[in-house]
Amino acid sequence: MTIAASHPPAGRHSPGGRIEFAETVLDLVGNTPLVRLGRVTRDLGPIDRQPLVLAKLEMLNPGGSVKDRIGLPMIEAAERAGLLRPGGTIVEPTSGNTGHGLAIAAALKGYRCVFVMADKQSAEKQALLRAYGAEVVVCPTNVAPESPDSYYSVAARLARDIPGAFMPGQYWNQENPKVHERTTGPEIWRQTAGRITHFVAGAGTGGTITGVARFLRSQRADLVVVGGDTEGSVFSGDTPRPYLTEGVGEDFWPDTLDPKLVDRWVRVPDADAFAAARRLTREEGILSGESCGTALVAALTIARELTQSGAGAESTVVVLLPDTGRNYLSKLYNDEWMREHGMVARPASVARVRDLMTDHHHGAPVPSLVVVHTTETVASAITRLQEFGISQMPVSEAAVGAAVDATSLVGSVSDRGLLDRAFRDPAVIGRTVGEVMDRPLPLVDEDAAVEESYGLLSGGAQAVVLVRDGAPTGIATRLDLLEFLNHTAGAGGRRG
Repeated sequence: MTIAASHPPAGRHSPGGRIEFAETVLDLVGNTPLVRLGRVTRDLGPIDRQPLVLAKLEMLNPGGSVKDRIGLPMIEAAERAGLLRPGGTIVEPTSGNTGHGLAIAAALKGYRCVFVMADKQSAEKQALLRAYGAEVVVCPTNVAPESPDSYYSVAARLARDIPGAFMPGQYWNQENPKVHERTTGPEIWRQTAGRITHFVAGAGTGGTITGVARFLRSQRADLVVVGGDTEGSVFSGDTPRPYLTEGVGEDFWPDTLDPKLVDRWVRVPDADAFAAARRLTREEGILSGESCGTALVAALTIARELTQSGAGAESTVVVLLPDTGRNYLSKLYNDEWMREHGMVARPASVARVRDLMTDHHHGAPVPSLVVVHTTETVASAITRLQEFGISQMPVSEAAVGAAVDATSLVGSVSDRGLLDRAFRDPAVIGRTVGEVMDRPLPLVDEDAAVEESYGLLSGGAQAVVLVRDGAPTGIATRLDLLEFLNHTAGAGGRRG
């Protein structure tokens, strides 16, 4: 809502124009723009045969997602029904975004908020809810909805036990789809001048796709509605199982989803959704969340089929992008997290930990592995450090002269540690290494990526022991890693 004031505050001069402002941030919800996707569509086929693909940017709502639209209407409907009174508490199970929309409205209306989330939701979402003053309860992801530990069950129990509590229930509250039928659908119809032929959106509660489809179908009976769904969700007929994409898919059918309005479901694996979201960010400059990737894959699938069939030039595809990538910086946009979860394949040429040993250059030849034994004297350890010009060694409990395997490495010694002990007590020189050794050095498979050694060396370890098939093969230090980086940078190399 835009408020125009013809009289400026006292003491200020007016040039005669009107002051335009929103009464509250809630008045800024909705009326999000459409933008053409012209880069991620390049490989669909000839440009003149492609459909017009437009993205509805719901991340531009004040709270950063499409769920801003349903927060206030659900609260006001509860107030009208006498279910929520002044001083009451809003309790809701949420993947984060609905909680943000409710929290914004509750902040202005003075309600306490308690949100229950599954532990797979990002830390950013939890922190954002707390920033609005909400309380957050985290529950396990991999439990059935009817489990007393599920976030649905915990939310229901809190709503029952907290005096004056009300649970909006986005999964069954019909205000959810009604809001989109009233606002989102008409906006898309107006923005496309009625030329939309295909509407694509992901579904969690199903309120968005249901409400938008209801309105658009009332205007155009032949509209094609496509739902983007994740593997492990029942919407596309899959067997319920855990998945990583947040805010899309379910293991049950919500009351707010009318499946009769969806003409087709496109099932999207986590890896494809994450890759598409990152591509949307890097190629179109649209910082997108994980479920945006699900919707984009579905939209590109439809657009490619239209192009190939010859119907593309006459088609307009609108894909709703539900939220911002700011909520996923620790996951979707964290390369290490992506690698850990199998979302980013390591290229064959990625640098391995063993490369630290082949690329560094010591002043004198050094055996691949220099160790000292628990039964040897500290004096012997010092002599060995000096002989090879090294600063630390693993300690083995194997007998001197026997083969050393990784299980025999029970400690370590360093020049710094021995100096500290010998300075405080010179008698240490004559003791056995086993009496004064430090903790063992971390073990790293020599085929592991260099990033793994970086994580250990930057986290406090002075060195790491390289291992192959259970046998230690060498040691890599911080200096080795620095020399490797300097060598690859100087040679114009690029680390994986």
